[in-house]
Amino acid sequence: MTVKSFEDLTIWKDARSIVGSIYLLTQNDLVKKDFGFKDQLQRAAVSIMNNISEGFERDNNKEFIRFLSYAKGSAGEVRSMLYIALDLKYINKSEFDKLYKNCISLIKKIAKLIDYLKTKI
Repeated sequence: MTVKSFEDLTIWKDARSIVGSIYLLTQNDLVKKDFGFKDQLQRAAVSIMNNISEGFERDNNKEFIRFLSYAKGSAGEVRSMLYIALDLKYINKSEFDKLYKNCISLIKKIAKLIDYLKTKI
């Protein structure tokens, strides 16, 4: 498959899915009331998606790697915040497990793309 735009990237599509899941989670009445937590979780999730797209548009593998690294870091932040959501009983273990698994999968895919791009520099 030829990648012509960031929308063609599986990692961007996966990040978009995580953003949708996070926004659904933040509609929970308990989360809605925790403004700081809600805002930070949403911003971290959106950052994953946006850093992938911004890095892609730089038309430079070195820059793309840098932005993919930011995206990977933001996915780690979302993962960490999921523990907070679980500990505060904002989500149940099943919801946690699903979102956590999606974050881990995305982190691994981003890492593989970074490794691949490093061979092209």
